[in-house]
Amino acid sequence: MAIRWLLDVLRLPAHAGLGFVTCATQANLAGLAAARHALLARQGWDVEAHGLFGAPPLTVVVGEEVHVSVLKALSLLGLGRERVRRLPVDGQGRIRAHALPPLNDHTILCLQAGNVNTGACDPADELIPQAKAAGAWVHVDGAFGLWSAAAPAYTHLVRGVEEADSWATDAHKLLNVPYDSGIVFVRDPQHLHAAMAVHAAYLVEGKTRDPLNYTPDFSRRARGVEVWAALRTLGREGLANLVAQSCRHAARFATGLRDAGYTVLNDLALNQVLVSFGDAETTRCVIADLQEEGTCWCGGAVWQGQTAMRISVSSWATTDEDVERSLEAMIRVAAAVRRRSA
Repeated sequence: MAIRWLLDVLRLPAHAGLGFVTCATQANLAGLAAARHALLARQGWDVEAHGLFGAPPLTVVVGEEVHVSVLKALSLLGLGRERVRRLPVDGQGRIRAHALPPLNDHTILCLQAGNVNTGACDPADELIPQAKAAGAWVHVDGAFGLWSAAAPAYTHLVRGVEEADSWATDAHKLLNVPYDSGIVFVRDPQHLHAAMAVHAAYLVEGKTRDPLNYTPDFSRRARGVEVWAALRTLGREGLANLVAQSCRHAARFATGLRDAGYTVLNDLALNQVLVSFGDAETTRCVIADLQEEGTCWCGGAVWQGQTAMRISVSSWATTDEDVERSLEAMIRVAAAVRRRSA
């Protein structure tokens, strides 16, 4: 039931395969393992049986701001985090569509839906048709951004993403289930099954779907239960409102900080805000003092050469009052830091 609901609400192919895994890193690993299997099988190579020793080479193409979880997954799969081809991105971290190199059926193109700093999404509607025409596999890292497909006001951000071959997301982010709840989707279930399934004499195999054949884990808890419960409680409209609420709160932070004279570095797309309070040292001091003050917690980031405070609004429990209290604390702390350093 949870699988059917997820595929429906995220507007993904109804026949896609799915696995409930520990995190977005594992979801990326499983999706990319399916890609590795499919591309090498086309060339007559059984990577699960023979590994990568002597295998035909694969090319992996990513954006310059690819998330580290994708790189970790590539390293675990033997594809190498430094062997990737990195594409230039724009001022929001999106791959520049015109920079896409010639691809072929030995290529995995990794796109991003929801940049961890800006919330921006790669232009899937421009990139995926080119990749598919060349026979490449397209994988989407959508830990945050894939959930925008569930909110009508934000579906334009992931236009065309449903045409990819595999997707990864994290239910503990905008769906608000507990940690340890990543999800991998693969358009053709047989590729996920081939990459993940195992057989042993002591394992009883039935005709029904066995979750261990779609994830890296054997001993595993029923992660689908929390996802089912959240979707059952929220419903389609509730999930859309949950996503939209986080985005609305983020927009309020951005407006309030701009009005106070501080620099918001990103165009608001989803639930992420990057703000600079001046030079790098001043911004770091504001972050440290805000964390010490305790009204809210924000981390730091260095993004495209600029030090910034990163605001990520994700909780269902965040209210308008919480946002206003947090915004007041940010502005008050920043003013105190500026007075101290004057």
